[in-house]
Amino acid sequence: MEAAENVRPLSPAKGGGPTVLRILLGAQLRRLRTAKGISREDAGYAIRASHAKISRLELGQVSFKERDVADLLTLYGVIDPDDRARLIELARQANQPGWWHKYSDLLPGWFEVYIGLEGAASIIRTYENQFVPGLLQSPDYARAVISLAHDRAPAGEMERRVALRTTRQQRLTGERPVSLWAVLDEAVLRRTIGGAQVMRAQVEHLIEVSELPNVTVQVMPFDRGGHAAAGGPFSILRFPEPELPDVVYMEQLSSALYLDKLAESEHYTKVMDRLSVQADTPAESRRFLERLRKIV
Repeated sequence: MEAAENVRPLSPAKGGGPTVLRILLGAQLRRLRTAKGISREDAGYAIRASHAKISRLELGQVSFKERDVADLLTLYGVIDPDDRARLIELARQANQPGWWHKYSDLLPGWFEVYIGLEGAASIIRTYENQFVPGLLQSPDYARAVISLAHDRAPAGEMERRVALRTTRQQRLTGERPVSLWAVLDEAVLRRTIGGAQVMRAQVEHLIEVSELPNVTVQVMPFDRGGHAAAGGPFSILRFPEPELPDVVYMEQLSSALYLDKLAESEHYTKVMDRLSVQADTPAESRRFLERLRKIV
């Protein structure tokens, strides 16, 4: 098969941001490379880089130099001017800063990747056993959670961190809102963060946001005992572009894991399916939250 036949039309979602563009372009370059039977080592040599750099480019984890893309296209036998121009223009767009760029001084690189993926996702399924998910946090609850790790941050920095979180929440109500399906362990709601008043407001916020047609909230009660997600919290992000695989995200103290292999994402999807069956239904969960609001 000729390399040009592997240049598939790419249709990134509007508003998806640079992260999804990088992933789309990386996936296209990976297809071109493997179709030609070229190793990552040889591809890296062509652009004066390591095979690890090629891997990061193909996963969309780093920005692209237009010269590198041009050199790789030549190596992969893509000579049609229109095909080359389209992919190089995609690289140019992928290097544009996202809306969160103004907060880059507050964000570790590994979390910038997640914000980009979150902004591009069409469906997010998440399980939490420690905190309310960031997309569902009230401002005061968010401030209390953030202060656990940044207790010495100046007031101005703290407010910027809260603003970053609340801006992310526009994904729930803006144009083409993301579908969020969250399963919360009861411990999340019993653990007092920020004091009783903050927790009461947070529970009220959960009740309010669960009324959105694109938001589903389920509670996993203590009386269910052990369950499928004993290993800890995780999120699954799905994208509207068929070229993009589901991504499983697991946050750690100072880093995060991103899993995009089909076997991995399918495993976590099955776990999430079991959690959704084991947990209270959305209607039962709402009643749970309404009872909790009276006693918090």
